[in-house]
Amino acid sequence: MNITSIGSLSELSKYDINSTTGAKVNRNAAFETIFEAATGIIKDTNKYTNEAEEAEMAFSLGLMDNTHDLQVAQQKANLALQFTVAVRNQVMSAYKEIMNLQF
Repeated sequence: MNITSIGSLSELSKYDINSTTGAKVNRNAAFETIFEAATGIIKDTNKYTNEAEEAEMAFSLGLMDNTHDLQVAQQKANLALQFTVAVRNQVMSAYKEIMNLQF
């Protein structure tokens, strides 16, 4: 069995196995990354929704006569909202799975 492709085990020395603070920092960093991604998704969804509302207002006021741009803005907002809801549903499903684990 050839394990040379795994690499050097000396890289593992930077991880202190007996330290719990390292694990907490890694968990906090992972959660922070996921949280920032989630807030980014929500901000993007809000931005697309606002753009669609502005396009609707401009079209209704006669400032814009291109229905194609209006439909594109509305479709972007709709897809962003669907994606956000799908991500939320998956997160809630994962949370419920974790809460139902028996130890």
